[in-house]
Amino acid sequence: MAMGIAPGGRRGGKAPPMSEINVTPLVDVMLVLLIIFMVTAPLLVSGVPIDLPDSKAGALKQDNTPIQVSLNAEGEIYIDEQLVPAEELAAKLAAISEARAGEAEGPRIYVRADRRLDFGNVMRVMGEVNAAGFKKVALVSEAGAEDR
Repeated sequence: MAMGIAPGGRRGGKAPPMSEINVTPLVDVMLVLLIIFMVTAPLLVSGVPIDLPDSKAGALKQDNTPIQVSLNAEGEIYIDEQLVPAEELAAKLAAISEARAGEAEGPRIYVRADRRLDFGNVMRVMGEVNAAGFKKVALVSEAGAEDR
């Protein structure tokens, strides 16, 4: 005599609803978004086109937004993406230093210079940065690139 047992070992004909969420599509979407952000984030960092020198040093950690002083191949000076005449550089840097003096770690400044520039021009700008009171100054280069 048959007892009415269903093929899965359960009595009755209906299985209970599945209460687990399938996370595979969510993981796929998150990985695609991660790749998109990893590719686009470095493109958003710098606005002034500069041919940076190569370096084997790793990238610096970024906690807050640093100030970027850029020198292009023609010797023009930019603070972030704003063109600054050379004679006004000291005054602008002093104003920025005073405005950001309240930060706990002190303001950070990155100096980006085209590889074709004279070293004296870069050192002159570095001297202006130091005279303005910036203590955390870094020179930016391209990481991991081979000699050209």
